[in-house]
Amino acid sequence: MATAGKVIKCKAAVAWEPNKPLVIEEIEVAPPEANEIRIKVSHTFHLHHFRLSMQPQGFPTVLGHEGAGIVESVGPGVSEYQQGDKVIPLFISQCRQCHFCKSPRSNQCSSIFSWISRHDAMAPPTSRFTCKGKELLQFVGTSTFSEYTVVNEMAVAKIDPMAPLDKVCLLGCGICTGYGAAVNTAKVEPGSTCAVFGLGAVGMAAVMGCKAAGAKRIIGIDINPEKFEKAKVFGATDFVNPKDHDKPISQVLIEMTKWGVDFSLECVGNVSRSALESCVQGYGVSVIVGWTDLRDIAIRPNQLISGRTWKGSTFGGFKGRDAVPQMVKVYMDKKLMLDEFITHHMTLDQINDAIELMKQSKCSVCLLDMDFLLLRHICDKDRVLNTGSFTVNPCRIGVY
Repeated sequence: MATAGKVIKCKAAVAWEPNKPLVIEEIEVAPPEANEIRIKVSHTFHLHHFRLSMQPQGFPTVLGHEGAGIVESVGPGVSEYQQGDKVIPLFISQCRQCHFCKSPRSNQCSSIFSWISRHDAMAPPTSRFTCKGKELLQFVGTSTFSEYTVVNEMAVAKIDPMAPLDKVCLLGCGICTGYGAAVNTAKVEPGSTCAVFGLGAVGMAAVMGCKAAGAKRIIGIDINPEKFEKAKVFGATDFVNPKDHDKPISQVLIEMTKWGVDFSLECVGNVSRSALESCVQGYGVSVIVGWTDLRDIAIRPNQLISGRTWKGSTFGGFKGRDAVPQMVKVYMDKKLMLDEFITHHMTLDQINDAIELMKQSKCSVCLLDMDFLLLRHICDKDRVLNTGSFTVNPCRIGVY
């Protein structure tokens, strides 16, 4: 391509400092270096990780860790990918060589341990982004809130060339996180009873995973009753609103099921003991799903001594480079729902509007069309077209 080996100027949503709106800026994206891939992002979306709580050391940054696009160029040493490939960037790499990658018990990769634990930045030590002469951090190594991004080849999944990018981009984080937490981490069993705490996009995906695993009863828990009808689409059989009860939600679930649920998945992001305590003693399994570092939590030792298991799950236990292409195939075989999660379509320059919708729990997945952003800029310049946001399937099913 004509841009290969050159610096590309493009639009990106830049977070200059904490707790401030993102700013659409023109940034420079350097060519990929050794073992790197430059991707033209076609679609991205926003669920949870706005990271308002990040320390100042984590700024300025380009956020976004869920998206899909097409390989624009590759750096030296890259052989698995080539220009034109459809890909999904991954926030958890898979080098396929380290102790963790070789183990079937984990989807972690030691290649990111040196920087992912730096909670003040959540970014690799080097970046291919600059703006106004200042280096921009690349959030968890992906930064999909940019028309172009550069990602290490260990953190890219090559997918079916026929896959629709505006749908399979959802597999970059949230949907795999919830679905895999049920199937891979909890290992939900046929005929079991499950409880999913929080019916945002990740929670809905967890419900879908429970159903796929054969659970006979799936109880959705959320304080927003408007989510309940949508949860039925993904397989929920029962619903509980904690606000309707004057007793702990764990006690409500134990009374509903006699002994407690076999599996519980905590998808709220504000972790408490409720999901664990709702599990049956002796063999119940509770999983904390996704990333949260809001506060410490404490439990009584007898909650675990009695036989319950408390586990955590990142990216649903999926090894991204291997598993995401498989999940794309499952979707294309019509055995996985993705379209049903998308409630809004916007463009990158409307990112702050999308964030507000999610703060107000008025959408699940707000898909950002990067190509449409380019069209808007061209047309606005010529005063031919000035479009606003448009909405499809306007149901309200919460936020990750």
